[in-house]
Amino acid sequence: MEPFLLSTERLELRPFATVDTDEVFHAVQDPEIQRWVTLPSPYGRQDAVYFVERVSGQGLREGTGFHFAVRPRGGGPLIGAVGIGVQQAPGTWELGFWTAPEHRRRGYLLEAADAVIRWAVATLPVDRIFWRALVGNEPSRALALKLGFTMEGVQRAATLHHGIARDSWSGSLLPSDLGLPAKHPYLPAGDLAARDVPAGNLAAPGGPAPDVSAAL
Repeated sequence: MEPFLLSTERLELRPFATVDTDEVFHAVQDPEIQRWVTLPSPYGRQDAVYFVERVSGQGLREGTGFHFAVRPRGGGPLIGAVGIGVQQAPGTWELGFWTAPEHRRRGYLLEAADAVIRWAVATLPVDRIFWRALVGNEPSRALALKLGFTMEGVQRAATLHHGIARDSWSGSLLPSDLGLPAKHPYLPAGDLAARDVPAGNLAAPGGPAPDVSAAL
């Protein structure tokens, strides 16, 4: 896929390019990014080159991952990054993000991530967008909630972070949560149970528990 631009009221988002390398390197030296984001540590300039040219560039070429540099509309310094990449489960994409320390608490990342999510649902075969963060990363969790994610619990040892398996919070956002169409129709578990249990097995109010063995 060719590089392209997404715009919001205050921001411009485009896939990372070689010109972003130095700013990526300097931003990721921030201790909070190093603490919470799964990145090499220490983070050298060669790691920034690898991210820009291999991770972002290859994902864009193959259509499997889209990593956006977030900047002020009309030009300006690198504010942060928002990425969305395909997962092994069909129709599932994972969202990730970080903000440079000097640009935090201004709502930039909420604006940027919302734009990427809506672009992805409109452009890619999306049934589900997945988010996870190390347990304790309250800013990431708060942002996910503002974006509309439903928290799904804790995944044990789900993230290898600086050589240690760490527990992660996880959540999901469905296109239907935004009033948008998904790749496939969605049948929630509650609807599935009501459909699959024979009507004769449904207990009357106050009656015995239904026999659902035939539906298992």
